[in-house]
Amino acid sequence: MSAPLFKQFRDNIAVQNAADISTSYAGITKRLNLDFWDIESDITHCRQVGSYGRNTAVHGISDLDMVFELPWSTYEKYKAYTNNGPSQLLQAVRSSLLTRYPNTTIKGDGQVVCIEFGKFRVEVLPAFWDADIDGYRFGDTHDGGTWKVCKPIQEIDAVNQRNKLTNRNLKHVCKMIRAWKNANGVNISGMLIDTLVYNFFGQTDEYDAVSYSSYDRLFVSLFSYIGNLEHQDFWLAPGSGQRVNNKGKFQSKAKKAAVKCQEALDADTEKKKAKIWRDVFGRSFPSEVVKLEKAAAVYESVNDRSTTEQFIEDQFPVDIQFDLEVNSEVTTNGQHEGHLRALSKRFAWLPVGRGLRFFVESCDVPAPYTLLWKVRNVGAEAERRRMIRGDILLDEGKNQRIEKTTFHGEHFVEAYVIKDGVCVARDLIDVPISENI
Repeated sequence: MSAPLFKQFRDNIAVQNAADISTSYAGITKRLNLDFWDIESDITHCRQVGSYGRNTAVHGISDLDMVFELPWSTYEKYKAYTNNGPSQLLQAVRSSLLTRYPNTTIKGDGQVVCIEFGKFRVEVLPAFWDADIDGYRFGDTHDGGTWKVCKPIQEIDAVNQRNKLTNRNLKHVCKMIRAWKNANGVNISGMLIDTLVYNFFGQTDEYDAVSYSSYDRLFVSLFSYIGNLEHQDFWLAPGSGQRVNNKGKFQSKAKKAAVKCQEALDADTEKKKAKIWRDVFGRSFPSEVVKLEKAAAVYESVNDRSTTEQFIEDQFPVDIQFDLEVNSEVTTNGQHEGHLRALSKRFAWLPVGRGLRFFVESCDVPAPYTLLWKVRNVGAEAERRRMIRGDILLDEGKNQRIEKTTFHGEHFVEAYVIKDGVCVARDLIDVPISENI
């Protein structure tokens, strides 16, 4: 019975602003073709790459990648520069795009030129096709300027080929893993997600021909596989064999997801299953009460709509790119008792009457950024007191939130880091409170 829910889940997370994205790609391509090729075309020399090009992106994607192929003579020109030729190349491309988008923020950044379009940015990689290496050469402005190689065509072809061999399950699963990543604050890149899912299907054929009805078993296996991987600084990309760097530690959260998926698999009612799947994948996974024939944009359950709880996905695009960890200092009458994450390993519940100071324990998002908090009370006592809460509130400037254990229930606090209009990191900490003082 979970099969229709997984199908709707796939529909819910599909990119919904493809027309706007295509318009942006076309405008960029037309301007660069005029200035570097002296032709009028909004298609030629442009290649969609990254997760959007591999067709593994989900709704809310904030970073879009494109390769724009420049004439080989342009490569020879900038390669001959003695003063950071790659930097000079990026400035030339930036100047070209400013004539098309004079009121838009456009900047060179290492290897790409970034154009901010409000709800998303396009990162343009100026590159040169080299048939001898069957790939693109491109500039990197770091360390005085160097020239490197990338092979996105081989990566796209490899993903497409395995997707066909797996009844299209590979791309469906890549998209669903992105939903898990963004719902749970997992710092793992889209390329690494696609690489690990590609490797998973490569080491077993058990799920090659399955349908949505087997996705419950598939995700138990997949999250277990990902969670049990040894830490590596990089993996090798499908097709190209180029390094895919690993920025964070995703294994522990994958192990937790595997446990949750097994709970969903073992649950005795569809309502329980749907609730657990939503815990794993977030609000884009439909609840049992959502009629499947409704539009894909309808995510909320009846319970969601009957409260005033706010959701970060409704306020900002969510694209997790960094690590955030929050903790809480627990006090009794002002005296320090310990930190919540450590105490939770020894005590299942916190007594009523304890002071709580939630704080950012670690965050690798480059400043400046905005920190937001949400405090959510759950359970019958919270409903009786009309203290459900759930508003998303701006941090007051001290990277902390002061609360108190007031009444019984399973509460939680979540923090969000917003940078350049995108939620790039999030973390949640459970606050179980007992009836005892």
